[in-house]
Amino acid sequence: MSHPARIDRGLQTSSSRRAQQAVCMFGSLKAFFASLGQEESLQNRFDGDDCRVATVALLIRVATVDREMSQQRRSKLHAILKSGFGLDDVAAAALIDAAAAAEQCATDLYHFTRRLNDMLDHDRRRRIVGMMWEVAYADGRVNEFAGNIIWRAADLLGVSSRERIDLRRRIAAESEAPCSARAMEQIPNSAIESHAS
Repeated sequence: MSHPARIDRGLQTSSSRRAQQAVCMFGSLKAFFASLGQEESLQNRFDGDDCRVATVALLIRVATVDREMSQQRRSKLHAILKSGFGLDDVAAAALIDAAAAAEQCATDLYHFTRRLNDMLDHDRRRRIVGMMWEVAYADGRVNEFAGNIIWRAADLLGVSSRERIDLRRRIAAESEAPCSARAMEQIPNSAIESHAS
């Protein structure tokens, strides 16, 4: 007749071995998926902890406030990434893809602003708010939702109200200057000459 304590120990040992095997298998699967992620990360050159991903996710949030990103906003986003981060077209597209994926997974702005607060000084965070205004003004108009997103992000980034207003005014003035020049080009010369006399 078997002793109940031996049976219990045998079951515990058997259960323990199965648990260890499951943990080992899970660890192997986890390592496999991590290696796939590393290859993808190396391929794209951007990971979720990169402050550029957090920055571009905020820019995408502003650019897609109307659900679809306008061509003007898309062009402005690419221009900002190329000049601000020194990226070529391929790297800018990869960064946008990585940031769009991160933005879709995030439930709020804090997910990105927390990372930026940890990694950047005040001047760089202020520049991000300026970039957000540039994207918002890319198509000549800023709706209240885009303004609200920028206002909340600026607040979370520790950018003061005065700085936010100054940045908005500066970017608005810069975006109106090309519009004014285009408008002047469309006015017939005869109308300008008659008005001047």
